[in-house]
Amino acid sequence: MPANSVGIVEPKSHTFPGPFKLACGRVLDEYTLRYETYGTLNADRSNGVLICHALSGHHHAAGYHSTSDKRPGWWDHYIGPGKPIDTNKFFVVALNNLGGCHGSTGPASINPQTGRPWGPDFPPLRARDWVHSQAQLADLLGIECWAAVVGGSLGGMQAMRWSLEYPQRLRHCVVIASAMKLSAQNIAFNETARQAITSDPNFSDGRYLENNTLPRDGLAVARMIGHITYLSDDGLGKKFGRELRSGTFEQGVEELVEFQVQSYLRYQGDSFSGSFDPNTYILMTRALDYFDLAREYDNDPVKAFSHARCKFLLVSFTSDWRFAPERSREIVDALMHANVPVSYAEVESPMGHDAFLLPNERYEKIFSAYMDNVAKEGQSGVLS
Repeated sequence: MPANSVGIVEPKSHTFPGPFKLACGRVLDEYTLRYETYGTLNADRSNGVLICHALSGHHHAAGYHSTSDKRPGWWDHYIGPGKPIDTNKFFVVALNNLGGCHGSTGPASINPQTGRPWGPDFPPLRARDWVHSQAQLADLLGIECWAAVVGGSLGGMQAMRWSLEYPQRLRHCVVIASAMKLSAQNIAFNETARQAITSDPNFSDGRYLENNTLPRDGLAVARMIGHITYLSDDGLGKKFGRELRSGTFEQGVEELVEFQVQSYLRYQGDSFSGSFDPNTYILMTRALDYFDLAREYDNDPVKAFSHARCKFLLVSFTSDWRFAPERSREIVDALMHANVPVSYAEVESPMGHDAFLLPNERYEKIFSAYMDNVAKEGQSGVLS
């Protein structure tokens, strides 16, 4: 194990009794959340950090499940001893959201009322449903107030929702590469991905588990569509250019040509389609589409953020065109007009939206400096 790894971690599960009322009006009789923790909760339970995952994320954010794992958790570069979210200082909680497919109750789970998989009958969810379930997890862990709630992309939306739904239960809100609502273009990309899934003959109207089928081809295409939007033209160009994986353009030779980028996208799609539930992908992209932080506040983000009581860090990346820096600056402007303390950094990166997951020296320094201040503030017991 690397010296700065949290090491071998064991996921936990907890089933919460209902009734749990959802934003759509439906009620779950009970639900299970799968989660992991890293670090040690201090005596006054003030050093908790909640990690809200992005669209295809889950509870395994750092460390390894076994010595044979080829890869660590999805945000391992930023969680661990001496890392920006330092597990020598913080007790870190990462979970698989309600509706997920990695151990939490979701469309692939058994509906207790029918004894069959929920499938397309699983209730539609909103970001506030995730936040309310996360609050119940905080109660279970005895955490009355988070030192910070942290998230990138869809996770950033959840973090912002935390600041409005439970303003007294977090001291800091870290929002990375996110937005207060999706643009029409982003909604269009998500709909195209959903159509790829539902058009697969094996989708079976969402009841593929009951029919022992799986719309792998459709889900693979959906992932390819999404993955393209997470990258930048510059990043793809530097990584692949027009390099060939096979074939030739030699005159007089008839041979099928395959570009390296084609092979890469197919690999990403095939890998994802074997590990993610298609109905969950549909559910989570819809929740992403539905999110609009200011909708219930007369569409006024300043009015929305006037309810926040925490401090904010916003980070964006120059080449991120799916959640462009302009979207982060909109959040910053609204926070400033609401007189809410906010720090903002726009980080140079050629890696597009995925930059929030990848190594970047300036990003790491900014993130580390902010979280160090969060830790010091907790030690002193005084707001900095």
